[in-house]
Amino acid sequence: MVHRLVDAGVREIEAVSFAHPKVLPQLADAAEVKAAVPRRGDVTYRGLVPNLRGAQRAADCGLDEVVVVVSADNEVSVRNQNRTVTQMLAELDTIGDVTRGYGARLVVGIACAFFAPTRGPVTVAETDRVVDAAVAAGASGVYLAGTSGMEHPGEFAAGIARVRGRHPVLEVGVHLHDRNGFAMANALASMAAGADWLEGSFAGLGGDLWFPGDPTVLGNAPVEDLLHLCASMDVDTGISLEAYLGVVDRVVALTGRRATSFVTRGGTREQLARASWPVAPPQSTG
Repeated sequence: MVHRLVDAGVREIEAVSFAHPKVLPQLADAAEVKAAVPRRGDVTYRGLVPNLRGAQRAADCGLDEVVVVVSADNEVSVRNQNRTVTQMLAELDTIGDVTRGYGARLVVGIACAFFAPTRGPVTVAETDRVVDAAVAAGASGVYLAGTSGMEHPGEFAAGIARVRGRHPVLEVGVHLHDRNGFAMANALASMAAGADWLEGSFAGLGGDLWFPGDPTVLGNAPVEDLLHLCASMDVDTGISLEAYLGVVDRVVALTGRRATSFVTRGGTREQLARASWPVAPPQSTG
């Protein structure tokens, strides 16, 4: 999949995760996967680490970036990483030292930056606390994550503006989920507010599937919808939408899980423009 993404023009890829192998055994071969990806000077590879031990495991893999996720909501932090927010922040400085020691940049993902499940809105102070700790740990960037998929464009726009105001040189991205159907609106609001990058996943895979709701709306925002949106507005991403849709087809074939993106179900603007009317249009039933 990484080879196919690179061929499609993707130049920043979160390729591996160093979660505990007993917790997620399907990710235990992260080092082997990273060793097999195409090495190119113009491709940035990122690895996800849940804690200091994960950062140490990633030491010999040649990653360009290490991302550690810290939730702004304490209950999500405890349930997802078995640590309180305070405990996660306490080891950020050491994680930063470890990652810089092997030449990788540190990125901090702020989960539940605006809204948390079983709770509701997250306070500005809670999110700023994690941002400030990331900067103190030497992070080169942070991303504000719409983890629940219930965030709205105003929250993303205000969040990015606030981070930019507090830390002008810090890179700021957003991580998008699509539960409420606002992902593309959130993407536009984030772009307008000056986000440095947008995150999703191919075919909408991933996401917090243990929460109530239809599984087709619980995943990450499909990157192919982001690409279609940008292409429609003549925003150059450097990524071939056609080639990326080929990646999505392959993902669907491998997983047996239908893509959640609109563009895979409704087609592209170009495809609809080239379509022909049926020879005999169906009769109206009133």
